[in-house]
Order: sequence, then C-alpha cells, then structure tokens
Amino acid sequence: MNRHVGVVVGCVGLAAMLVFGGCFGGGPARVRAPSIDASGAGRDAMEQYDANKDGAVKGDELDKAPSLKSALKQLDTNSDGGVDAGEVTARIRRWQDSKVGKMAVSCIITFNKKPLAGAKVTFEPEKFLGANLKPCEGTTDASGAVSLTDGGDPPGCPPGFYLVRISKQEGGKELIPAKYNTQTTLGKEIALDAEGMQEGAIRFDLTP
Repeated sequence: MNRHVGVVVGCVGLAAMLVFGGCFGGGPARVRAPSIDASGAGRDAMEQYDANKDGAVKGDELDKAPSLKSALKQLDTNSDGGVDAGEVTARIRRWQDSKVGKMAVSCIITFNKKPLAGAKVTFEPEKFLGANLKPCEGTTDASGAVSLTDGGDPPGCPPGFYLVRISKQEGGKELIPAKYNTQTTLGKEIALDAEGMQEGAIRFDLTP
C-alpha cells in the first residue's frame, strides 16, 4: 500500500464496484472509455515527468508524479524501480483490452483522524493521457464519504492515472494543506486490476 505524506490509500473493493463495460441498466448503449493514444501518452509522460531525460521516471521524479508512483507495482515490469514510456503505453493498452468503460469510485476522507465533511474531492486526469478524459468530482458527506463522477451517464470514472486534489474552504480560506490540493502529493490509478482494488473504499487520511 502506497503512502504519501501521511496519507493512507486504500481502493475500491470489487464487491462495492460497478464496472460499466457493456450495456448499462439493460439498455442498448455501450459505455466506452474515452479514447487515449497509448503510445503518445507514454512519450508525453516522459516529457512531463522525466526531469533528467534518462528515459525513465524514478527516484525523486516519482515524488512529483504521484499517479505513476501509486501504480509503480503494475507499471514497473522490468523491476528497475522506475517507469518508462513503454511501460506506460503497455499499461494503458491493458486498460483498453479489458473493455472496461467506467467504474464506480467512492472515497472516505478524514482530516486529523476525523471525518472531513463538505470537502471537494477531484480526481484530475494526468495531462499526458490527452484531452478526452474529464475530471471526476464529488463532495463529501457528514461521514467523509463521497462518490465520484465525471458528469456522464452512467456516473463513475474511466480507467486512468489521476492526480487527487482535496479541498475545503470556509470564508474564502482553504482549510486543507496545499500538499493535498494545489501542490498535491496524491495520485491514484483507476483500473480493474489496480493495486488495492479489493481492499474497500479509497481512503485518504489527511494530516495537518
């Protein structure tokens, strides 16, 4: 399980997950994942995060690429401790081969060990995935729980690499540290076989 700056991350359990890959609700429409250029995304991921241009995102670079870091176990197929363009491309093609169009995604958010109500939670698609994925958003209830959606029908999130931003404002003042929103250190892969997907709701335990 990945840990980022005091944040414990769990994931959507298959028992509580709805996967929209074929017909939804018995209707004729097929739910398809937004189109992603897999090879182009691999190249763009390196352009975005490979600061030293050695062909891989690794070490300190991964700290600035939290969505890739969260999926390192799945991505790092050559076990070199990093992520290269080919590994990103292969992972995206695996999503595409799964035929999963959209998944139900829910989270539980706590702050300083207490449920965080009224917080906006945004899963922001990585830029290297292209322009076809939309952010998935929701607002936590009194128990800190939230279901995320990209605004489409049915609700839910397509497979992807996402930056996670959690924000709560009162009187125009942000109450949550920047490490969880504007300068987020949080990331998550959404995919049927992503790490931790059978462990329950995605959980983010934030610290001051």
